[in-house]
Amino acid sequence: MEHQLNTEQDLLALVDETLNLGGRSAAFKAQTPLLGAVPELDSMGVVALITAFEDRLGLTIDDDEIDGAVFETWGTLLDFLRGKLAA
Repeated sequence: MEHQLNTEQDLLALVDETLNLGGRSAAFKAQTPLLGAVPELDSMGVVALITAFEDRLGLTIDDDEIDGAVFETWGTLLDFLRGKLAA
């Protein structure tokens, strides 16, 4: 069964759950910095998120698609995910 998690709230909840943010993601806006600003989003956090996106959203994310710019802000991550979901 494919999961339909394509609203911003669904994606925020997935990020919150994966990184154990305790609801802090509810305050994320497009310009909210992630990488370097959210302590839980370290290298292991990035791997955990990619795995969660692949498992829960049915995406395939190649290594060459991921760089620091994708995780720079909530907006850049959301744009990346929306692009993948639309493909």
